[in-house]
Amino acid sequence: MSLTHAILGVLDARPMNGYELGQFFDSSAGWVWSAPRSQIYPTLRRMEGGGLIEAERQVRGTKLERRVYSITEAGLAELRRWVAAPPDSASRRDPVLLQALFLDMVEPDVAAKIFEHVIGEQEAVISRWEQHAQRLLDKDTPLIRERLGRRSPAEHDTIVAIKAHVFEGGAAMAKARAEWAAAGLRLVRQEQAAQKIGSPGCGADADE
Repeated sequence: MSLTHAILGVLDARPMNGYELGQFFDSSAGWVWSAPRSQIYPTLRRMEGGGLIEAERQVRGTKLERRVYSITEAGLAELRRWVAAPPDSASRRDPVLLQALFLDMVEPDVAAKIFEHVIGEQEAVISRWEQHAQRLLDKDTPLIRERLGRRSPAEHDTIVAIKAHVFEGGAAMAKARAEWAAAGLRLVRQEQAAQKIGSPGCGADADE
């Protein structure tokens, strides 16, 4: 998924300026794509130059000017083309798995802390995404209200069900990741226990 398509999808709900888009992608609501503001503004300029979006200059007060972006027909066509294309789901980049691959290089108590961190992080993700899924089903997020306002009422239940399903899927993947981390934690704790048994002073013949 590219930032271009993420922006097109958001602007399909309502026009936004660069600051609002930055706030949206920074949101702690846990949306499915994030991007630093340093990437958003150059991407907006390229998209505008490519005809995917158009900007309306708005003046606030006496001097402050902002550019509010909206999706064009060409942008909508590109978004629909991308949505209909088979996804590339074979990515092998995962920083957590990469780090875990080398946990044999540190002491078991250090490895245990890494797995504990992953578990806590994923539990927070599960809670956040399940709550967001329910808000979508309740039609109670600002963007879903904007989007539904632009679509036929006959489509509303289907729209929110599909979008909630995405966040339910994110929660399910976070649960699987937390379970994987818990299994890793058990593994390194077994190693901790084995090291304690084998350490001086822990054997049956140790001096008392």
